[in-house]
Amino acid sequence: MSNTPEEGTPLAATPLTRAVLEIDSYAAGLGWDQPARLFALVDTAHLRAHEPGLADQLGLGDEEASGGLTPIEQDELPPGTPLDEFLATIAWPEVISGCALTVERLMLPPSAEAAMPKGLDDAALASWVARHPERQEVRMTVAVLRDGARESAVRLREKDSPTEVLTGPELVPSLADALSATFD
Repeated sequence: MSNTPEEGTPLAATPLTRAVLEIDSYAAGLGWDQPARLFALVDTAHLRAHEPGLADQLGLGDEEASGGLTPIEQDELPPGTPLDEFLATIAWPEVISGCALTVERLMLPPSAEAAMPKGLDDAALASWVARHPERQEVRMTVAVLRDGARESAVRLREKDSPTEVLTGPELVPSLADALSATFD
């Protein structure tokens, strides 16, 4: 992936927002029902200067080298390991400016919370949400930088279009917190 806007991807004001939308677009191209994907975010100018062969392989031209972030997909997450446990094992080298994760989940509107049965364990709660008539399938892409900046993109499966992607720094705060902890 390079950090040029894909056709149909909205232009974004910050390098972090552009990186999140690029990852969202990449994930959208893979389709739904995909595993979680982890990305390192590298300063594009640094990558171009210190790893020109890799930058060429990624299609990063000199014009893209200033002020951008390049997402680099990491190895697949270990199957069967809860996401929070996996993230707790990550430590990034200094050259990594940030990281991002894209993951699919079922979500309910706030109005459904009142009807949620009490005392369910995680498996029973997941089953209840999966059967709920108001459930929404979403893909969340969350990114954080070492300096604390964060950005998120959320795409509903029923409105699967680049123009329907919601963005904002606090859309998925718990996941952003977990990603930020990988830099502690």
